[in-house]
Amino acid sequence: MVDRTDIDRERVRSQLMKRRGELLERESATKEARDPVELDQARLGRLSRMDALQSQALAQDVERRRKIELQRIDAALGRIEAGEYGYCLNCGEAIPIARLEFDPAVATCVDCAR
Repeated sequence: MVDRTDIDRERVRSQLMKRRGELLERESATKEARDPVELDQARLGRLSRMDALQSQALAQDVERRRKIELQRIDAALGRIEAGEYGYCLNCGEAIPIARLEFDPAVATCVDCAR
């Protein structure tokens, strides 16, 4: 692979680090919502427990997606450090700049993403 000079790696690294920081901040903000729901029938009615369980499931799904995005960001930062950023992990072709600007953590070209 030839080093891509059409990518401002420092700007991309800065964007990725900013997004990473935002995601890490959200982790602590949603921790309580992901905690186990207390099923004490004396304290909560059936509908309240159902609402609490639904909120917990939603918070757990949000957390799962947040972790996936963090993994994608960390992988992109690793590719920047290795000088492999901007190339498709599947076919090795250059990923179009517009795709990288839309999602700096993207790892595949459009054809391989299909």
